[in-house]
Amino acid sequence: MRLNKWISHNTEFSRRQADELIKDGKVKLNHKLATFGDIVTKERVFINGKEIKPKDNTKYSVIVYHKPKNELVSKSDDRGRRIIYDTLDSKFRNYIPVGRLDFASSGLLLLTDSKEIATKLMTSNLIRIYNLKINGKVNQKVIDAMNDGLSLSDASAGAHKYSKIKAMDFAPFSFFEIIKEAESWSKIKVGIIEGKNRELRRFFAYFGLDIIDLKRVSYGFVELNALPSGKSRYLSRKDYNKLRAFLKEFKC
Repeated sequence: MRLNKWISHNTEFSRRQADELIKDGKVKLNHKLATFGDIVTKERVFINGKEIKPKDNTKYSVIVYHKPKNELVSKSDDRGRRIIYDTLDSKFRNYIPVGRLDFASSGLLLLTDSKEIATKLMTSNLIRIYNLKINGKVNQKVIDAMNDGLSLSDASAGAHKYSKIKAMDFAPFSFFEIIKEAESWSKIKVGIIEGKNRELRRFFAYFGLDIIDLKRVSYGFVELNALPSGKSRYLSRKDYNKLRAFLKEFKC
């Protein structure tokens, strides 16, 4: 395994941070100064003189967090907004979020102490289910796009104003259900697989529909159920059994 990836897997440092540590001469392999491109097999790895032991990948934990609105899924924010770690217990400070929910969205967010588990869950084909409220009716054009998918060269409507992502392909929804319609709004439940940057907001904005409320209620085999907003819990035994089965069958 490449050294920067090994450090990322076995510490709280990202690959980019690992590269900086290597660049600054703070990493050694078997007491020899490490270089970019070094491969770790059985070598001992030291950072700032402290030996880093490889993690036992058979031991991990996953929590479910009910993210409230107006909370950022990030380690910090230069604009001073509230982040999820301000609410979560301090023992979860180094847990890794499985994907994102944007600032204005709420609902189920998985976090884990295993980068391997986080990566496998994020890159999986597990269905993410959302309850949405939109400011209009779901017409046939929207239904066709949910069934067939959509490819946009300009999907900036619905995006964050600082986003550099413009074009976007939207895969067909896994399923959708119109729960209730009124004159000026609709409530729908949708299932998607990818969860790209503000994917649902961009999709509906293309049809002139703004999402008033977005709440994720499940991620694959894990459901939010009645977990109160701002609270967290460990996966149930049933969830862990399903997770182990998923990991056994998972293929990148």
